[in-house]
Amino acid sequence: MSLAVVHSRALVGLTAHPVSVEVHLANGLPSFTLVGLADVEVKEARERVRSALQNSGLEFPHNKRITVNLAPADLPKESGRFDLAIAVGILAATGVIDASQLAHYEFAGELSLSGALRPVRGALAASMDLHQRGQQVRQVLPPGSAEEAALVPDAEVYRAEHLLDVVQHFAPAGASTEDAARSQWSRVPPQTQRPDEDGLDMRDVKGQAACKRALEIAASGGHNVLMLGSPGAGKSMLAQRFAGLLPPLQVAQALENAALHSLVGRFDARHWGQRTTLAPHHTASAVALVGGGSPPKPGAISLAHHGILFLDEFPEFPRAALEALREPLETGHITIARAAQQASFPARFTLIAAMNPCPCGFRGSRQRACRCTPDQVSRYQSRISGPLLDRIDLHIEVTPLPADELLTAPPGEPSATIRERVAAARAMALARQGTPNQQLQGQALDTHAQAEPAALQLLQNAAAKLGWSARGVHRALRVARSIADLAQSKAVTPAHVAEAIQYRRALLGAAG
Repeated sequence: MSLAVVHSRALVGLTAHPVSVEVHLANGLPSFTLVGLADVEVKEARERVRSALQNSGLEFPHNKRITVNLAPADLPKESGRFDLAIAVGILAATGVIDASQLAHYEFAGELSLSGALRPVRGALAASMDLHQRGQQVRQVLPPGSAEEAALVPDAEVYRAEHLLDVVQHFAPAGASTEDAARSQWSRVPPQTQRPDEDGLDMRDVKGQAACKRALEIAASGGHNVLMLGSPGAGKSMLAQRFAGLLPPLQVAQALENAALHSLVGRFDARHWGQRTTLAPHHTASAVALVGGGSPPKPGAISLAHHGILFLDEFPEFPRAALEALREPLETGHITIARAAQQASFPARFTLIAAMNPCPCGFRGSRQRACRCTPDQVSRYQSRISGPLLDRIDLHIEVTPLPADELLTAPPGEPSATIRERVAAARAMALARQGTPNQQLQGQALDTHAQAEPAALQLLQNAAAKLGWSARGVHRALRVARSIADLAQSKAVTPAHVAEAIQYRRALLGAAG
């Protein structure tokens, strides 16, 4: 047979588009042509496939005109994931493989020059997209990628370590199978890894009761937090332990996060099911934070999906990078548009930002006198725009403990105890409205806040006196709703609103 069709997938964002790898062998001047809007990495498959076939003891059709079409032609294709499908197509066109057996299989894998298969990026993302579409496909993948894809429920995944493993499985009936005994072809069982514990616990944080209370409220409602304090006050220590206050990820949430990490080749099975805490350096660009490139790749906000994005030295980040966070903080997703294509990625993360109160870091501190002028303090804090600051629900001050209290204070409350209260508050919110409080918008906020008239009057008075925007008023009401949930109260009372007001003080006021 001189024509063969093999199935594969091309990833655009988190969407796995079907690709038909059509291989045609014809008489004429020997050549190897690859068409179908292929990137440079894909076109290099010609040399990898040729060497892999020869070094595996298989015959490459040198005397034929080989044409490989990756259809549809207008869909961009990148990476070496099509190597295995192209090699299988050539072998099916020459009769080495029974082409009739390939109809219900999809192939992805990069070939080494020896014929061994190497992992590819996005295996879990492709498997998850197939599951969401309700498509039952038999996937043939290299080691590493196969275990990723098998994390998706009901996925039918087969692992092959070498090109010869695929040849032996699809060889025509009656063909020689003298190497079948050492074949590494196998179906991958469902993967059920459990997350490793990171060992970071809130009991390590001594004192800081007010900050722990604010983080507990943030965990209960999914709120964003800005921590303000002098160097060494404990801001990073608190942020690194915040993930331990959150309830365990559901399977669907863990799959979404793992698929995004798989898309950029950063998936680690040891952290499967664990909430991600990303802490990019303050020199990170806007593209590093929100994503970009060609083809578009997810950035830190998407890799922190259902997890925590910790931005230390908040005012030191480039202004463009910080302003790029404004839309994802509201919508929970990011759309990256380029001239050739666009891709959307989820970005439902909790922002934990930390900063010093002034350039020297010691404004209002008992440790050392601050020498910054009011103008310097104002310029430093104004690096964070009002619209971005308005999107951060809780503003808290972290004050350092005196040395005698730090050394003699007993251990703090463990994360597990706080997590139980957070889980109960979240369960109450989900039963009431189906989403965390931070995601309440418009009429849903008015309906589910269930605030008493006196509480609404207190909030109105505070907004008028402090000059809050409409967004600030709504965010304070969401925080009050989370405080009420922690108290297992059906209604938001004035006491809950009064506490919420304390977490939305002006930045300069909080520092002094």
